[in-house]
Amino acid sequence: MKNRFLAGVALVMMLAAEGATSVASALVRRGPPPPPPMAGRVIGRAPGPGFVWTPGFYRWRGPRRGRSGRYVWTSGRWVVPPRPGAVWVAPRWRRSRGGYTFVAGRWR
Repeated sequence: MKNRFLAGVALVMMLAAEGATSVASALVRRGPPPPPPMAGRVIGRAPGPGFVWTPGFYRWRGPRRGRSGRYVWTSGRWVVPPRPGAVWVAPRWRRSRGGYTFVAGRWR
């Protein structure tokens, strides 16, 4: 039972790390839409001790098959910090010259 729990924790950590770092830092001309109405709400209960909620964010999906690019909502999730005392700094879109640039979330 403990091994299954640890395997689940490892999977969640890998998905969280991949989701936070895999977003390309492209310049997007238009800013992201406002977050969905329930975006700031924590969903469910922590799956175990030590988990923290990382809120959702908009990522940019570039043009595909004749469609223009668009923002896509990525839901928040429960993750285990990489070390005791680590604090999650949420991803954000920073206004820059000519548009917006994505700043990935990170542990501080």
